[in-house]
Amino acid sequence: MNDTSTEGHADLHVGRAKRMAERAARIIPGGVNSATRAIGEPWAFSSAKGATITDGDGRRYTDYHAAFGATLLGHADERVNAAIGQAIDSIDLVGLGITDLEIELAELLVDSIPSAEMVISTLSGSESVQQAIRLARGATGRPLVVKFQGCFHGSYDPVARNVISTPELAYGRDPNSAGILDDAIDNTLIAEFNDLDSVTELFDQQPDRIAAVILEPVPHNVGALLPDHGFLEGLRELTQKHGSVLIFDEVITGFRHALGGYQEVCGITPDLTTFGKAMGNGYPVAGMAGRADLMSHFSSAGGKVMLAGTFNGNAVSMAAAIATVKALLDPEVDFYTHVFGLGDQMRAGLRQITAEFDIPAVVTGFGSVFVTYFLEGQVRGYRDLMRNNDSAYAEFHRRMIDKGSMMLPMALKRNHISLAHTQADIDRTLDQAREVLGAMAAEGHFATKRS
Repeated sequence: MNDTSTEGHADLHVGRAKRMAERAARIIPGGVNSATRAIGEPWAFSSAKGATITDGDGRRYTDYHAAFGATLLGHADERVNAAIGQAIDSIDLVGLGITDLEIELAELLVDSIPSAEMVISTLSGSESVQQAIRLARGATGRPLVVKFQGCFHGSYDPVARNVISTPELAYGRDPNSAGILDDAIDNTLIAEFNDLDSVTELFDQQPDRIAAVILEPVPHNVGALLPDHGFLEGLRELTQKHGSVLIFDEVITGFRHALGGYQEVCGITPDLTTFGKAMGNGYPVAGMAGRADLMSHFSSAGGKVMLAGTFNGNAVSMAAAIATVKALLDPEVDFYTHVFGLGDQMRAGLRQITAEFDIPAVVTGFGSVFVTYFLEGQVRGYRDLMRNNDSAYAEFHRRMIDKGSMMLPMALKRNHISLAHTQADIDRTLDQAREVLGAMAAEGHFATKRS
């Protein structure tokens, strides 16, 4: 068994990670290239392989963050790396016409994703969302978009609002950033997940003006809100009734929950689907798929909606995605059986531990994703998450890092299991969780469950 705990790893380079962070802070704003990477100790990382990441001081961690879920197969998967090496031996960035790799990936995706009659390639989920919303507006001639409180769709201005909002800003005007034009924010309307009436009300208020409804079919950017029976079906009926485009943002759920995304699981087919993150096992690749009549509005097909990007369909991204999708298709790899089984065991173990210490908690997730909310009662939408004990949530993850399990120490952030994780990893992590949660309960971090 590979011991990935921090114990017994004395290293001559202790302190190097902090020095790396200090060097970075002098030349990179905040010392990181994305704000959520600033987690304090461990400050910097030097390697990643399988289910293990190693910091600059040589300490090893079992990785449940998984680059926000991007590494499905595990870090530095040999199949993916070999495919990339083979591809770049024959072609790199041409930027003209089409390549064999682009065609092969597109065919795999059309065969796998229920909504995919045609597909395009991009480099990031944010770009895919940008293309989907622009396409929906261009095809319908309408200005407004509906998103859900708590759902995250990247950095594109119209959807950069109302993600993890404070109670006083939730459902109101809560942009994620300064520098966004008012029109970009105000042309996006906010609804509540699992509350179909909140969406119906917006359509009633803005007849014939809503171009699209966009959502994560399982809002994983606030942990794991599972859709009620009938909610996604209701959205499908409502958007069809009003002539609006239904967009599933499957950047997280796509490929992780099923090869065809969560739409394969729930049986609801959206008009457009954005995906990425996991498709290339951590390499920069994403895309967008949908109905052929909508996709024909792109300028590449003679329409009026711009499609551009020099790096779209580049050889490295295509090779990584093809290799990853083929691994997911391989019955000998049996990806979904492996990660779903370990996910079930992790959730069951955490439920047992929180019950053992009388901790008010809801352990949830889907497949390879697991989340422990510290609250009582049902969890259906963002309103319920405002009861979460955010400080205990972050503290639990922080202490799990200290034990050797990498979990992002921020409230509502989920955890992921990859193909590289083992039964021994799950057993060890649950032992760590029992120790951490027992100590936190004894210290009074949780209110006692109501009888």
